[in-house]
Amino acid sequence: MSTMSSPVEFLELLAREAAAVEFEGPLVAARAAGLPPDRLAELEQARSVALRVRALLERRRRRETELSGLYDTVSDLAGLRDLDDVLRAIVHRARNLLGADVAYMTLNDDERGDTYMRVTDGSVSARFQRLRLPMGAGLGGLVAQSGAPYVTANYGEDARFHHTGEIDAGVGEEGLVAILGVPLRLGSTSIGVLYAANRSARPFVREEVALLVSLAAHAAVAIDTARLLTETRSALAELSAANTTIRAHSSSVERAAAAHDRMTALVLRGGGVEDVAAAVTEVLGGALLALDAEGRLLARVGEIDEPDRADIVEAVAASRTEGRSVRRSPLWYAAVVAGAENLGALVLRPDDELVDADQRILERAALVTALLLLFRRTVAEAEGRVRGELLDDLIARPLRDTDALRSRARRLGVDLDAPHVLVAVGDDAIAATGSARQRVLSWATTYASARGGLAAARDGRVVLMLPGQDAGGSARAVARDLSRVTGRPVTAGASGPSNGPGALAATFQEADRCLTALGALGRAGQGASTAELGFVGLLLGTVGDRGEKDVTQFLSATVGPVVDYDARRGTALVKTLEAYFGVGGSLARAAEQLHVHVNTVTQRLERVGQLLGADWQRPDRALEVQLALRLHRLRAPAG
Repeated sequence: MSTMSSPVEFLELLAREAAAVEFEGPLVAARAAGLPPDRLAELEQARSVALRVRALLERRRRRETELSGLYDTVSDLAGLRDLDDVLRAIVHRARNLLGADVAYMTLNDDERGDTYMRVTDGSVSARFQRLRLPMGAGLGGLVAQSGAPYVTANYGEDARFHHTGEIDAGVGEEGLVAILGVPLRLGSTSIGVLYAANRSARPFVREEVALLVSLAAHAAVAIDTARLLTETRSALAELSAANTTIRAHSSSVERAAAAHDRMTALVLRGGGVEDVAAAVTEVLGGALLALDAEGRLLARVGEIDEPDRADIVEAVAASRTEGRSVRRSPLWYAAVVAGAENLGALVLRPDDELVDADQRILERAALVTALLLLFRRTVAEAEGRVRGELLDDLIARPLRDTDALRSRARRLGVDLDAPHVLVAVGDDAIAATGSARQRVLSWATTYASARGGLAAARDGRVVLMLPGQDAGGSARAVARDLSRVTGRPVTAGASGPSNGPGALAATFQEADRCLTALGALGRAGQGASTAELGFVGLLLGTVGDRGEKDVTQFLSATVGPVVDYDARRGTALVKTLEAYFGVGGSLARAAEQLHVHVNTVTQRLERVGQLLGADWQRPDRALEVQLALRLHRLRAPAG
């Protein structure tokens, strides 16, 4: 018998890792050689042992491959930091190690009490990839609930599992038959299930189960590590953000403290609203407007346009209601208030976003501005009282101690020996409420002080003593400017100039009579002087409250028919009468002045006679007509 028919041949087959079918060759050759039965039995026993050794070596090689793959997997997982990357790597390696058609992973949802599909590898069904499994339902639900591995060679026909329509439909659409599921465990807690599945009825052997269990154990640790790393990163990011916030807050608190100290110093050294505005912009940056209660500009720092009046009113109202600054992009508004009184607003256009502490700076600046405005008002009111008392003493009768009055005036910067005009403002400027009356007096005090004069309230009038000699111009300026402040027409009568304190009382009386005359002439809302009204003004200034009614009746009775005739016919009878009386009753000179023929003047005067009566040229009637014509002209002055 050759050596090839001996047991040694099986060792050679093992040595070259021959296929299992080749181990039948020595037996076939021995039978063909006619070896006796005992030799054949010996060879069969040797073949059987060789095949067992071969199977053992094969299992060890496979195990070595699996362990090597498992080691590579663990190494790969250790290098991953993102949780999604970890999960995809686990599922992909499970599919490769087991040679499965599909691998996938479900994770437990503690809030909903079920398990859901998290990652798949090799899947083609969208429905399968969206599956959610109730605890205890399907193979995966049972693994998730029990924490033990489960394997089936044919899931659809396996009655051990609780089948549901949704799960079976997803598995069927994916075409899965054999499924292996093992738990992902952290200590005693199951966090999900790792699966390997085939689309044919191929059972998973014990070694494959053990391999997937090992992979799941490492995967659970990797998942937890990635989760902890993600949480750590999130915590670090939150800490970094908190640190940034703390730094910003600390910086803003320091800015607020510095701004507080600076504004306190401004108040103590007598700074103004302009200084507060400059301090705010230096601390917060940007540009700022300070406005009074009427929306007029008090201070401007930087390049910033004034908002619309309606926008200011709305924003200030919101700031007062909320008790803090409000944003109307890109501007911030802080109401300047004292109790329930609105004093104005600060409008800030910052370069950067404002944090809470920055808003507090703006609000504190508004408070300081309110204090400064109140202080300025108090000082102005005190000075106004002093000035008012001086003017009241100057226009009183009899005048006492002119030297003392001159001394008081010098302390206020007023030279009583310089020319002054006195302007009396009528009751039409003063509403019934005390606040409106005080407002007019406050305006008059400021107006007069700015021009080196005085103002006071006396006998229901507001009186201004202003340097200068143009009484009429001063009256018109006061009427115009005060009308804008009050929002209603203001009448102002003036007289002067006066020289020396002794003449001021008489000048005031003339200004007061001029004011009365303007009312009698129906010229409310205008300004004029006694010189501009002439003797008629002095006359009407004495007629009292019935003056305007008396003037109207007098005009109607004296020249009313002529005025009405001109208004209806468009004629010039009034103008002709004025020219006729103006040239001393000369028809020729009147015609020359009117640029008409003498006959035209004659015809017009004949028409006047028809309207007024034949005796209109009688001396007493002619005087009344001339006076009426002068009154008529004064009631409607030019310009």
